[in-house]
Amino acid sequence: MYNITMNYSKRYDDNGNVAILISPGFGAGWSTWTQGEQAEAMLFDSRLVDYVLQTGTEGLDVYAESLGYTGYMGGAEDVVVQWLEPGTRFLIDEYDGSESIRTFDDLCHVA
Repeated sequence: MYNITMNYSKRYDDNGNVAILISPGFGAGWSTWTQGEQAEAMLFDSRLVDYVLQTGTEGLDVYAESLGYTGYMGGAEDVVVQWLEPGTRFLIDEYDGSESIRTFDDLCHVA
């Protein structure tokens, strides 16, 4: 099996924002329920982003598998595209399968 993280590119909109794929529905996550290096690729892969933007989520799991993804794809039917400014530090917060984006600017640390 080849290293899939070496074979994807990010999708940018007309304003230069980066596309991020998340699954906000409860039940199963998209990238957070995938192991290893594929998790990052499932966030950013421009081919997956284009599929969602052009086709929707029906068949997204089959399409991802055709690209070589082997992770769990139970959250595929709920995937949406979110946009972040390049260089934004973020993490994917997951609770009971529901994914959301948390930027480091959103986090509040108190001592």
